[in-house]
Amino acid sequence: MCGIYGTTLSYKKEQIQKKLERTQFRGPDQMGIAAFDSVNGPITFGHNRLSIIDLDARSNQPFTYQEQVHLVFNGEIYNFKLLRDTLSKKGHTFNTSSDTEVICAAYLEYGEHCVNHFNGMFAFVIYDIKKQLLFGAKDRLGQKPFYYQLSEKGFEFASQISSIQLFNNELSISQKSIEQYLAWNSIPHPNSIFNEVKKLDDGHAFTYKLHTKEFNDWAYWDIAFPNVERYLGTYTDAKKDLETLLTAAVQQRMVADVPLGVFLSGGVDSSLVAALAAKDSEQKVKTFSVKFNEKGFDESAYAQKVADHLRTDHHVINCDYAEGIDLIENFSHYYDEPFADASAIPSMLLAKHTKKKVTVALSGDGADESFLGYHRYQKLEKIENTLKVPYVLRRLGAPVLKTFQNNRYNGIKDILRAKSSGEAYLALMANNNAPWLAIEKNVSQVQELKYLLESPKNSFESAGDFDLKTYLSWDINTKVDRATMAYSLEARSPFLDYRVVELAQSLPTAFKYQKEKQKRILKDILYNHVPKAYFNRPKSGFGMPLEVWFRNDLKELVLSELSLNNLKEIPGIKPTVVTKLIGQHMEGSWNHHTMIWKLLVLRQWLGKNKKGLTLN
Repeated sequence: MCGIYGTTLSYKKEQIQKKLERTQFRGPDQMGIAAFDSVNGPITFGHNRLSIIDLDARSNQPFTYQEQVHLVFNGEIYNFKLLRDTLSKKGHTFNTSSDTEVICAAYLEYGEHCVNHFNGMFAFVIYDIKKQLLFGAKDRLGQKPFYYQLSEKGFEFASQISSIQLFNNELSISQKSIEQYLAWNSIPHPNSIFNEVKKLDDGHAFTYKLHTKEFNDWAYWDIAFPNVERYLGTYTDAKKDLETLLTAAVQQRMVADVPLGVFLSGGVDSSLVAALAAKDSEQKVKTFSVKFNEKGFDESAYAQKVADHLRTDHHVINCDYAEGIDLIENFSHYYDEPFADASAIPSMLLAKHTKKKVTVALSGDGADESFLGYHRYQKLEKIENTLKVPYVLRRLGAPVLKTFQNNRYNGIKDILRAKSSGEAYLALMANNNAPWLAIEKNVSQVQELKYLLESPKNSFESAGDFDLKTYLSWDINTKVDRATMAYSLEARSPFLDYRVVELAQSLPTAFKYQKEKQKRILKDILYNHVPKAYFNRPKSGFGMPLEVWFRNDLKELVLSELSLNNLKEIPGIKPTVVTKLIGQHMEGSWNHHTMIWKLLVLRQWLGKNKKGLTLN
């Protein structure tokens, strides 16, 4: 796991070094810079290395292979050993034991199709000397970030936007992106907070021709849409096949030349990963969980119970309030653009202390989308029953809810006006009518809507697909990458093995969701390893007690950052309404912590970045 950078622009070496230093937390073990003089101008690659596989300096980057290609790469190729054996038989030679070298050889053998042979999480760029082009790609599920700026002057890319931002006087803050952030809590692909910087879409590859400056990107992988190859076996067959595949995915992700552990919340997903990791491990697996003192947020006892059953070397991390405050105040240093998922803070605390014991941690991320685990999927049945009421009658009832000035009733109003379960689910995910907004949230501009509104699948599968392409990609993967890389910790998720996702796509809905039993097949596999009684409790998220903190210890910070004058500088909101809602929260009559956190993050980012930049 690392940080990558590259450009065809003429920066000074000292400036390139500063760009790398800005995100050195992603890879503190070695910083590498290499400049190449081509017939079409200069090319510079930079790399911050977090050593995981082949710790020797021979695998440092930028990496040169056979004097034909240069590479910068972030991530892991989990099947690299099998690929290396295959490529060796085809005549390729290897001088390291790293996956980095395998990427280069695979490119020389398969060209742009090399990405189809990789099972992993990755973002990389290859400079092909002979063809005079840059070829790059991002993994199928978007676990690794890739930002780029394309202009008449040239091309620049990086793992984080702050590296592109340094020494760049051509950037402007995007009004559209701020509006999208207010709707989605993050900025959807392919946009970024800057108009001039884009994100490469998940499962996409690209070429940049150095002589013409022509950029072309394409999708090399996508989820099964709209045609799905259906699983034809029985439920028992599916359990066996899925457990076999998950076991293989876990084992592949346990290959590392550094200490490794597992994040264990005590929930279904992380418990299953921990169980499969511990099953065939010769040593006790290290597991890690977070403990909060506030009532309703501490689930460490559940994790401890699972850890005791699996006999892991378990570590409970107490959430220190002072640490939490420090992370909140420095949030934008690691999350380079506005990001409003508050679970990023406990994720960072977990990563910070886990890093003291291990350098790699397996996680349970990605299961809810593929196996229909979110609470909101249960609401789909009720929504479909509501939509059976004639549309005219539902529209007549919707205006009545205008008298209720809170998001819950506004959301119900949007559902009543929906013409399909897809539209209703969209209203559930992104409420358009928050009373503190000066503009209506425009959620129709995201390209992923086709997975929800144009899908021939049933409402459950369509919602899961939509979440996989949006919530997982924009939110979960961003949260996990930044939270762990802030402390040079590599996170790996077996549920994001594309083979697991493809199998889940093929399974009948009833295998995953049946009579409100969510993640049915995962639970039944888990109960072969951990007693079912351990999980007889409602599903909970990975939250933190912001509601209480904002009324007490963080009150001064909130009132200072979100003062009326500061609120007036935030586009798209009604400052006086926000002030009123903050007052309600502080007096305890309403809970507006979600709005407060969203605006606090945005205000802090604007405060640190708006100077000298236009907003359009």
